[in-house]
Amino acid sequence: MAGKKKVQDNSSSMAEAIKELIEERGLSPDAVKLAVENMLKAAYKRAHGTNENAVVTFEEDESGIPTDVTLYSRKEVVDGVYDPVTEIELEEARQLSPDCEIGDELDIPEDPKSYDRSAVSTGKQQGHQGLNESYKDNLYNEYKDKVGGIIIGYFQRERNGTIYVDLGKVEGVLPVKYQSPREKYEKGERIRALVVDISKTPSGIQLILSRSAPELVRSILEAEVPEVLDGTVEINKIVREAGYRTKIAVSSAREDIDPVGACVGLKGVRIQNVIHELLGEKIDVLRWDPEPTAFIKNALSPAEVGRVIILDQDKKQALAIVPESQFSLAIGKQGLNVRLANRLCDWNIDVKTEEQAAELDLSEIATRQNAQSLFNDDYEEIATISELPGVDERVAGLLKEAGIEDVQKFVDNYESINVEGVSKEDLEKINELINQNVEFVEDDAQEQAPSQNAEAEQASSEDSEEYHCPECGAVITLDMTHCPKCGVEFEFEEDEE
Repeated sequence: MAGKKKVQDNSSSMAEAIKELIEERGLSPDAVKLAVENMLKAAYKRAHGTNENAVVTFEEDESGIPTDVTLYSRKEVVDGVYDPVTEIELEEARQLSPDCEIGDELDIPEDPKSYDRSAVSTGKQQGHQGLNESYKDNLYNEYKDKVGGIIIGYFQRERNGTIYVDLGKVEGVLPVKYQSPREKYEKGERIRALVVDISKTPSGIQLILSRSAPELVRSILEAEVPEVLDGTVEINKIVREAGYRTKIAVSSAREDIDPVGACVGLKGVRIQNVIHELLGEKIDVLRWDPEPTAFIKNALSPAEVGRVIILDQDKKQALAIVPESQFSLAIGKQGLNVRLANRLCDWNIDVKTEEQAAELDLSEIATRQNAQSLFNDDYEEIATISELPGVDERVAGLLKEAGIEDVQKFVDNYESINVEGVSKEDLEKINELINQNVEFVEDDAQEQAPSQNAEAEQASSEDSEEYHCPECGAVITLDMTHCPKCGVEFEFEEDEE
């Protein structure tokens, strides 16, 4: 029966080289074994024209790390050799292994050092390529989960505006489009950036970094504010003009937590740490609000807004009216503040001073809004406070418990409402929601109309009978004593039945 036999090799092992690869480059034993096997087989193929019969075996220690490697040429024992690369004569085979028989396969050790230069070069090239690919795959798997997170590196060099960052095992690239325009770095200076992508290059792995992304601010806030990290405070939206200003809308589901205060910190320590990390960029932390007018007011901070008028609900156009002293603050330098507010709220906000607004026909705007609400196909009748869009459910619940659930009752008693837990600001906000969403119809006029019509009809029936002067025929009335035309005197007598 044909079998496989192996001739022992007493050549030196590659154990030291293999251990160095594993330790220095952090490769797994299996990756090193595969690379070495491919290298030896490539050299074998270059020397013999094929590697179909090349066999590579490893000896391993208890931890699975290769300690030795051997390359064999597997040949079939035959009587009459046709292909010396894959076949061996029986007589020659028995000199290597005395118990060989025809049909057996014999693994004969190969010495790669005996190959010519081209074969050795091919093997080395294949081995280096395999090791590099394994190394890159290893790094890719290690760093792929860092996308979307923060990483710290050091300024290495700059080329054509692109900054290259030393991250240790890998290289970071900070393209011009992801840089903050007001930030400059010196060689060796620390850089904290957001990882936005990862890619393989011929030399290894590159991490694409960003210093301008809004998510960088989110990640820094999570590191500085525990309430943000654990979800107690939610960051609803961040908009940013990198290097100049950032606006952050925050909220909290817990009534006992002030989301803005949590982010700012005691004496502003927390937000100052974020500003320092962004190299002095201004940051506005404001409260998110589901009600558009309130949110627009907040979004225009640090300016104080008098009132906000919704011009077109569908097109999301609004007018913000501010005192003259607050106008430049609301607009911001080169319109930056209002531009960021637009992006934060997803509304087109037009800012006017009180004098400028006075020149506008705001009553006409209000009339147009009411008409739009009346003829809107989506219009629904709102009877209770809880049905108002964007109403604070807590406040609505407290008012309901106090017996003020109906919208009409709220309006009738607005000035005198005093409910524990409901502030004046809460009442003003509900009143504003009612003005925006509820159209009141006067029922008294409709109720009085039938009686007024009946009286008119009766008067009309009484006046339908005409009287004429007996002399000249002029029209006269029952209260006359002389004809207004001919002057004849007369009097009226009731008919007796």
